[in-house]
Amino acid sequence: MTTTPLRLFNSLTRQLETFQPVHAGEARVYSCGPTVYNYPHIGNMRAYVFADVLGRTLSWKGYALTHVINITDVGHLTDDADAGEDKLEKAAAEKAQSIWDIAKHYTEAYWADVKALNIRQPAHWSIATDYVPQMIAFAESIAAKHCYELDSGLYFDVSTVADYGRLARAKTDEGEGRIEAVEGKRNAADFAIWRKTPPGETRQMEWDSPWGKGAPGWHLECSVMGEALLGFPFDIHTGGIDHREIHHPNEIAQNQAHTCSDRSGANIWMHNNFLVERSGKMSKSSGEFLRLQLLIDKGYHPLAYRLMCLQAHYRSELEFSWEGLGAALTRLKRWIYLFENFREKSQYKCQEHDRTELARRVNQINEFDDAISDDLNTPKALVIMDALYRIGYNIEDTLDSLSYMDSVLGLHLLDLSRTDLRIRPKDSQLTEAEVEDALNRRRDARAAKDFARSDAIRDELAAKGVEVMDGDPLGWDWKLG
Repeated sequence: MTTTPLRLFNSLTRQLETFQPVHAGEARVYSCGPTVYNYPHIGNMRAYVFADVLGRTLSWKGYALTHVINITDVGHLTDDADAGEDKLEKAAAEKAQSIWDIAKHYTEAYWADVKALNIRQPAHWSIATDYVPQMIAFAESIAAKHCYELDSGLYFDVSTVADYGRLARAKTDEGEGRIEAVEGKRNAADFAIWRKTPPGETRQMEWDSPWGKGAPGWHLECSVMGEALLGFPFDIHTGGIDHREIHHPNEIAQNQAHTCSDRSGANIWMHNNFLVERSGKMSKSSGEFLRLQLLIDKGYHPLAYRLMCLQAHYRSELEFSWEGLGAALTRLKRWIYLFENFREKSQYKCQEHDRTELARRVNQINEFDDAISDDLNTPKALVIMDALYRIGYNIEDTLDSLSYMDSVLGLHLLDLSRTDLRIRPKDSQLTEAEVEDALNRRRDARAAKDFARSDAIRDELAAKGVEVMDGDPLGWDWKLG
């Protein structure tokens, strides 16, 4: 098959660039991971669906991928800049639990969401607290030329590096507006490298350092772990668009200071846009905020949310609605239904094939490659995959092509069945076995032309939240609402 050059939008230059790996045949990617003080909401998880599609695309292109995702278990303040409390310390105090137990619980919850969304495991889960000695050494290496000490900690002087804030375009986009003043700072944008424990306080997470007992600043960890696991420079750094304004510019400044150059640390910086939810339930302070488990509790398969993310370009805002999620689930059901029918007809078994040879027979493979090579254009890729079902290739070629495409999209099409997508809502009054028993009785009644009995069973099911889907073209007999 012909391979289209991969072009990605670089937030640093604000333009599309052809991917040129630092190391031939390799792709090294760092993704900013979660701060594990609470459950991730579905907007947080959009960033990891995007990063997963990027990694899968690099694998599709033949690169040996090394992907790192960090776990922030120290240093992230409630203000994202240099004000407020440490998020982990605050959560531990509120719940009267060990900060280490808090971090473990929410890390495992995040990993469960990663698995549910079919996000591939990275080469490294880098835990911030495992790298504190390296963070102290990194800070020591830049302190003399780039930092100054205040009573509250060691601060980075952003005037000591070239073109600070160029990623955020702070001077024109007002990216510095979220940074609160700290008494004694030389510049408004200066940020903490090391935060001293205030006199009279004891933190659960604190370490000795040349600047006193305390904890590293949030921005320091990604610079340190990126260099330790990928080396400077590496290929791609990803994160949510909110990181583009403060966190990533500060990372870049540290990297410039550490390498004594104007290099940003990564060649390409990529950011996914926000997931927008109009009711305000994206906030973790809103009580029953929108996390993946809530979607599952309401009867939606988590891969319907993954598909919903793929239906929008990663750089576009995506508005969440229950109607939109339902439409994505219906689209996923249609594919699974057709896939199952194809497999039953052909006795298909997934196996490795010569992709170049297959692409000669199936034009859509090259079209799909063109789409994902165009800055991960997943909405277009999905349309191309949709077309495969209608064109009329032989079944084996169709299924092989879908399998290759799904290796990028990650929708588990080869493994899911219709029953997998039928998730019973948490508040459902019936078990699946009870529903199937009622439907069998209803079929018997209809076969006997006892339509009054058939209607009574349907009404009985409807009263308990089960919609009977007579004549459903997708072959679903019922759904839970």
